[in-house]
Amino acid sequence: MNDWIDHILSPYYYNNSFFHIILEFTAVAFTIFSVFFAQKNNIWVYPIGIVSTTIYSYLTFITSLYGDFIINLYYTLMSFYGWYAWMYKKDKNQKIPITFCNKKDYFYTFILFIFSCIFSMMIYFFYGKLQSHFDWMDVLTTGIYFSGMYQMAMKKVENWIFWIIGNGISVPLYFFKGLVLTGILFIILVLLAIVGFFIWKKKALNQILS
Repeated sequence: MNDWIDHILSPYYYNNSFFHIILEFTAVAFTIFSVFFAQKNNIWVYPIGIVSTTIYSYLTFITSLYGDFIINLYYTLMSFYGWYAWMYKKDKNQKIPITFCNKKDYFYTFILFIFSCIFSMMIYFFYGKLQSHFDWMDVLTTGIYFSGMYQMAMKKVENWIFWIIGNGISVPLYFFKGLVLTGILFIILVLLAIVGFFIWKKKALNQILS
């Protein structure tokens, strides 16, 4: 058991500075809090999330996770947009409600997914990467997370499906890169995303029936 724990924590013994460990721990904590606020449809998801994504932008860049670096920059920008969209009324009568995707939403999401994957591949080629399975996984999660963040800003129930899939794929990716705390975080995020899906689904159905 101790050998297994030492193996999991070995990146922190040899590769990561104390400063980076503190940064990662802070980002993990803020990410969990932001997901809880997202589940509750609370606007604090965005300012808290911005702190987390800013830190992860730095951490993913220095660990050569360029796809996730792009994702976190996008998260930060979309968080400012989502913050604005959630705070101000859409048509002066009501704020954006939680709804299910329609065909138009799926079309826009698909276009965004393809564009995001292509853009991520271009970044990898620019840095001479895209040589391992983990690089391709990073490209895939870029498209998934871009799509999920867009749908979250639009308050679509299906955004949680993207988080479930993307977080599940990201677990081995972060363990491999030595960000063990983040790997554990993403296991927790998968579970939180499943709960979030059912919470938002119930709210959307209640709005349809009311």
